Amino acid sequence: MPWKGEKDPYKIWLSEIILQQTRVEQGLNYYNNFIKTFPDIHKLSKAPDEKVFKLWEGLGYYTRCRNLIATARYISKELKGKFPSAYEDIKALKGIGPYTAAAISSFAFNLPHAVVDGNVFRVLARIFGIDKPVDSTEGKKLFTLLAEELLDRKQPGLYNQAIMDFGAVVCKPAAPLCSTCVFKKHCVAFLQNKINELPVKEKKISIRKRWFYYLVLEYKNEIANRQRTEKDIWQDLYEFPLVESAGEMDKEKILQEAEKKKWLTKKKYNLLTVSPLFKQQLSQQLIAGQFIKVKLNQKPAVDKEWLWLTKNKAGNYAFPQFINQYLRAKTGQQSLF
Repeated sequence: MPWKGEKDPYKIWLSEIILQQTRVEQGLNYYNNFIKTFPDIHKLSKAPDEKVFKLWEGLGYYTRCRNLIATARYISKELKGKFPSAYEDIKALKGIGPYTAAAISSFAFNLPHAVVDGNVFRVLARIFGIDKPVDSTEGKKLFTLLAEELLDRKQPGLYNQAIMDFGAVVCKPAAPLCSTCVFKKHCVAFLQNKINELPVKEKKISIRKRWFYYLVLEYKNEIANRQRTEKDIWQDLYEFPLVESAGEMDKEKILQEAEKKKWLTKKKYNLLTVSPLFKQQLSQQLIAGQFIKVKLNQKPAVDKEWLWLTKNKAGNYAFPQFINQYLRAKTGQQSLF
C-alpha cells in the first residue's frame, strides 16, 4: 500500500480518513486519485466542494468528505499548511478521533500513541481472551489501556503498523491463520476454541427501511436536480426530485404526489419509463425505490433551488450510489438518464 512507511502527515491523514469504514481494496484507488489531483493540502483546500465530492463519490459516509474539506482549509489558512505535530492538536482537528490522531502522530512523528482499530481489538481480544464488548465504554477503555501498555515506545509507528497488519493478514475476522500463528501457544482464544466468539460486540444494529421514488423530470434535454442540504444521509450530494414514503408505492400514487407538489401538471407531461426496483444497503438503513422518468411539456414554476442539467453537466456533480446504479443501467443501447 502506498501509504505504508509514509512520513508525510498530509498523506497519512488522507489515507486514514479514506479508510474509515472502507475496505483497503476499495480505498486504494480513491487515495491514488486524491494524491494525484491534490498533491498537497493547499491544493485540496482551494478546490471547490463539488470537485472534492465528485472525487469522493461512491465511498459513502460523506461526513468524512465534509470534514476533510473543512480540516484542509483550516490547516492551509490558519496553520499556513503545516500539519500539527502534537497528538492533542491533531485530535482537535475536525473529523479526527483518538484512533486517527494516534495513527498520524505515530506514523508521521514517531510519537508513542497506540493505534486501536478493529484489527487491534480482534488481536488483543483473542490473544488475551478478553470478552468485554469492544463497542462498550468499559471495553474501549480496557483495550486502549492494554494497547498503550504493549506499545513499543521506541518504535511506535512500526509497532502500530505491525499489529494492524497482523490483524488484517493473520488474525483475520474469518478463517484466521491459527495453525501458523506465532502466538498459538499463548492465544487464549485458540487454546480454548473461542476464535469465533471473540471479539464480543454488545450492540445490535436495527435496520431502518426507506422508500425513495425519484422523478426524473426531463425538459428540453435537461433533467431537474437538487442538492440534499438536510442533515440526513447523502448530505450535500445531488439527486432528482424525491417522493419518500414509509412503504411501497405504485406509479399512479407517485405521479399523484408529484402533481400535489406541483412538479407535474395534468395532461402536460408524458410518462416515459418506470425503472426496476433498486436497493442500497447502508450501515443502519436499507434504501429501496424506483425512478420514474417523465417528459415535461412545460417547466414547473416551483422549487427555484432546482438545477436543470444536461447529462454532460450532471457528470460534474456527485450523486449517491443509489442514483448512480440507475444512471449506469441501460435499456438496450440508450442510457436511462
